[in-house]
Amino acid sequence: MELAAAILTSVLILSGSFFAVIAAIGLNRLPDLLTRMHAASKAGTVGSGLLLLAIGIDSGSLSVFARSACGFFFFVLTAPVSAHLLARAARHVGYPLAQASVLDEMSNGADAEKKGLVNKL
Repeated sequence: MELAAAILTSVLILSGSFFAVIAAIGLNRLPDLLTRMHAASKAGTVGSGLLLLAIGIDSGSLSVFARSACGFFFFVLTAPVSAHLLARAARHVGYPLAQASVLDEMSNGADAEKKGLVNKL
């Protein structure tokens, strides 16, 4: 049983580290705020969550595993929501898209919202 837990922990650590590196590369290489936030919220969340689960399994304690599982679900539930709200705020204040962007699906909605033509929640 110890061998299975060690192998599972190793796989989770390697997978989490891989996703964390991908998120870091995305933050450094992507051209604008919105695409960087996408890399951080998706790959960063998965990487952090897998590392948390690895810690919980490696500890051997049920209470530590329960806390790490709760932390994982907290990351999964809050990171995409906060990234979405930050993206809306950046778009609302007029943060420009990268020159490489082909399509701006929020241009009409954001302009209408600034003019007061759309009801805000």
